[in-house]
Amino acid sequence: MTSTEPDARSSSTTSEGATSQPSGLPRVLSVTLTLAAVTITLLGLRQIGSFVGPVFLGLNLMLVAAPLFGWLVRIGMPRVVASISAVLAVYAFLVVFVLSLWWSISVLVNEIPAYASKFQELYLQLLDQLQAIGVSETMLTDQVASIDKQQIVGLATDLAKGIGDGVSIMAIVVTVLVFLSMDAIDIKRRIQLVRDAHPTVADALTRFGDGVRRYWVVTTVFGLIVAVIDVVALGIIGVPFALVWGVLSFVTNYVPNIGFVLGLVPPTLIALLDKGVASAIAVVVVYSVANFVVQAIIQPKYAGDAVGVTPTVSFLSLLLWAWVFGATGALLALPATLLLKAFLVDADPRGRWVNALIASRPGGGETPDPDVPEADEPDEDLVGVDGRADGENDSDDGSKPRG
Repeated sequence: MTSTEPDARSSSTTSEGATSQPSGLPRVLSVTLTLAAVTITLLGLRQIGSFVGPVFLGLNLMLVAAPLFGWLVRIGMPRVVASISAVLAVYAFLVVFVLSLWWSISVLVNEIPAYASKFQELYLQLLDQLQAIGVSETMLTDQVASIDKQQIVGLATDLAKGIGDGVSIMAIVVTVLVFLSMDAIDIKRRIQLVRDAHPTVADALTRFGDGVRRYWVVTTVFGLIVAVIDVVALGIIGVPFALVWGVLSFVTNYVPNIGFVLGLVPPTLIALLDKGVASAIAVVVVYSVANFVVQAIIQPKYAGDAVGVTPTVSFLSLLLWAWVFGATGALLALPATLLLKAFLVDADPRGRWVNALIASRPGGGETPDPDVPEADEPDEDLVGVDGRADGENDSDDGSKPRG
């Protein structure tokens, strides 16, 4: 009896030691291979970004519309009709977005001719100022004549290409939304099947859908805040059509990189023509301060919290995905990072330690404890809503036990 105890302890120690030893590849090699795989994947996505970006944008729009789909199903609407209604709501948003942008530009184009005499006056004033420092009108004419016409053609070509790319993106988004609405009809059953096989993956996808919706809500709220600030400031300065420029500011808030400039130029130009240089400078200052404080300092903090990452990760995400997908990538930076986090970190218990470095609230809040497995949440799916209508059987959504 005594002789067998050391063997038992030795066996137990050996078993515990074996359990504590890392299995598979060394950690350094595993991390290196993972980084290499991610790099290759990003390079591949960059090559097909003109296709993947709009498709992912369509997915984001459907995720935002998912609560509407779930609510319509719960009140008894057939799932097909609810799905069609949700995608029509997305189309309505896109139409309002485009029409608002078009309305603002139309107001600018219609008002510019009324300021023709003011243009002439400003031009003469500019000539007087330049002549005071030794720059004559002849020198300006020579400089204009020396401009390479090929550069102008290149700029016009780039502008036309940008407009064409925008039209192509909208066409892909509109088309992919049709197919996503079809898939949304039985998405509940599909996610339940995923949950049965890989609960952690299903939980990660659920958190991804929730995070995407919170991100777009935050973006919309802060865009509205900036728009209100702009309207109030323009009203105080006395710039005509302040509400129009506020709407333009809100709409261009969704446009990456150049959105701020698109929203700034029209009111600045109208302020210059109607009120003078001082008012134009005041518009530029107000817009710049509001944009910097709200959208460059405050918004990234809340946007990062919405998707569960730190402000630094939020900023780096913007740089990374803008490089991969261009302007669309800048627009979808945080949702794309959230998707990457869902598959590489949240879905793998061995990788959840990364949350301690990148999560906005590690150990709580949006980031679950990596050592505590998530409980099954049968009322959630990829879009984070209960797609089951009242009185619908479990077998209808795939939760019935299968052999």
